[in-house]
Amino acid sequence: MKKSLQAKDYAALGAFRHAMRKLVRFSKEVVATRAKLTTEQYDALLAIKGSSGANGVTVGEISEQLQVKHHTAVSLLDRLEARKLATRKRATADKRNVNVQLTKAGASLLARLAAIHHRELQQRTPEIIDALRRLRE
Repeated sequence: MKKSLQAKDYAALGAFRHAMRKLVRFSKEVVATRAKLTTEQYDALLAIKGSSGANGVTVGEISEQLQVKHHTAVSLLDRLEARKLATRKRATADKRNVNVQLTKAGASLLARLAAIHHRELQQRTPEIIDALRRLRE
């Protein structure tokens, strides 16, 4: 049996989405002004750093992490490679796979941006957790 949503449920959904919009707006401003990146490019850098093993991460894994189509991930990587923030190499074991790694410049830029985002998330965590708690009620 479906439970009908009450006014408090709509308010909780709105509060959560509002908190997330503020975080996304903050992120867009930071990556645009400090790094001339899009949030999608920043997300790709995070996906590379957060998922890469010894040989890097595949384009398919980046596509999955970002929840975008393969060609969209390729386009993002083209722009990151043009800025010398990431590199691609054919896998030695399976030539169908392309491994992606951050360059030193990419790792350095990501470290600076991630530190700013980490501080911002620490400040916004209470608001986000409160919104999530309200959704569980």
